[in-house]
Amino acid sequence: MKAFETGKQTIRDVTLGDDVRIFDFVNLYGCTIGHRTKIGTFVEIQEGVVIGPDCKISSHSFICTGVSIGSGVFIGHGVCFVNDKYPRALNKEGRMQTTADWTEEPTVVADHVSIGTNATILPGIQIGEGAIVGAGSVVTKAVPPHTIVAGNPARIIRPVKDH
Repeated sequence: MKAFETGKQTIRDVTLGDDVRIFDFVNLYGCTIGHRTKIGTFVEIQEGVVIGPDCKISSHSFICTGVSIGSGVFIGHGVCFVNDKYPRALNKEGRMQTTADWTEEPTVVADHVSIGTNATILPGIQIGEGAIVGAGSVVTKAVPPHTIVAGNPARIIRPVKDH
């Protein structure tokens, strides 16, 4: 897709699947969005991110470079992903950091995961298929498939029961 900028959106170098819904005040650049995915207001999705089909990305969420999201995933309002374990504004020479000054830590969210409002997902995390992350949780380590985690730091609460 070619660049598209208005006062309400910036969409640049994005691969969009069919029937993707994008609301106002969204920034998407260099990412891939799967079929039938819905992206709410005030969302930013950065370069290299891949989001599968049939996902719902709720408003005010931030999905940074290094994140991969499977199919049928729910991302609640204000969810924030992090891709650098040691973020700094300046490098060792006292200049603003660039991508050469830090190591990206990839994060993988498997299919059918649900991440609650205002959760923070630290870098290098894998969230297993069908897992649920409770609202406000800070995920600091891998989440097993079909498990509910919650808290700060997020801890296993119980297995996901069939619904």
